[in-house]
Amino acid sequence: MENQKDTVIQQAIEVLRTEAEGILKLAERINGNFTQLVEIICSSDGRVIVGGIGKSGIVGRKIVATLNSTGTRALFLHPVEAMHGDLGMVGSGDIFLALSNSGETDELNMLLPSIRCIGCKVVAFTGNTDSTLAKHSDIIIDVGVEKEACPLGLAPTASTTAMLAMGDALAVTLLTKKHFKSGDFRKFHPGGLLGQRLSGKVRDIMLTGDIIPFVYDDETMEAAITETDRPSLGVTFILKRADKTLAGIITDGDIRRAVAKKKSVFDLSVTDLMTKNPRTVHPDSPAYNALNLMEKHQITVLPVTDDAGNVQGILHLHDILGKGAFKFNGK
Repeated sequence: MENQKDTVIQQAIEVLRTEAEGILKLAERINGNFTQLVEIICSSDGRVIVGGIGKSGIVGRKIVATLNSTGTRALFLHPVEAMHGDLGMVGSGDIFLALSNSGETDELNMLLPSIRCIGCKVVAFTGNTDSTLAKHSDIIIDVGVEKEACPLGLAPTASTTAMLAMGDALAVTLLTKKHFKSGDFRKFHPGGLLGQRLSGKVRDIMLTGDIIPFVYDDETMEAAITETDRPSLGVTFILKRADKTLAGIITDGDIRRAVAKKKSVFDLSVTDLMTKNPRTVHPDSPAYNALNLMEKHQITVLPVTDDAGNVQGILHLHDILGKGAFKFNGK
């Protein structure tokens, strides 16, 4: 019985290794064709039309879903349905991405003349760069694997994993190229948990009350360091003693950099070390605006202030993304 368990585990490990090796070898074959593909998609006003049959079709639907959710308009086109009217969904400005490991899928290859007649560029994701599909494509992306994880070599396993991974590589590269932001993600994911958080207002997720770390502008650095450590948020707000409005912010990074420069931190005043007029967010701002601000300026904490500069709360990146316990108004 124990030997049977060992055999099952070993076989599972072998499948995972085979599929992982297939993906890793794709990285060695990324070349100017991939760059050209990204460029033509970015310069096009049309959509990415993805076509495939069988397992490749299933992979194609996943690639379409990923492209759409990350800012690249895409549509899945079943080759057989396309030959019976669905081809009307395709426009001359679209890019046709054909998926076939063998490159000899008849239903797909029969569609290519009609696609070209419309005026589309044809791109092949194929494991056979000498195939009929490859010969009739403008751009060839090699997604071939040395072997399938299936011991019979029949069921598409490693090949479909590799094709899907290349689709992810394309989607993520396009996301970066198009400067896709978290606020854009929210627009395309209004029903998801992250989308729900980002669609709310800052006041819905900010921390309030005693958890807000602050000292006044006439207090010592020792007090500021102690206050920074208290709620473990990595910052302390500096408030003006006169009217209690926000004067600045000190982060644990500011303290660390001062120590690295061999400054006597405890001899400094809080106003010496603080960042004056820090970036802030209003309680009624959409949460996705706050997240975009954090991404743009590479910061993880924002003071939440009203129009008069009074601190209303503190917003941490984790409270937007939901890492750990998700809190509403600090509760």
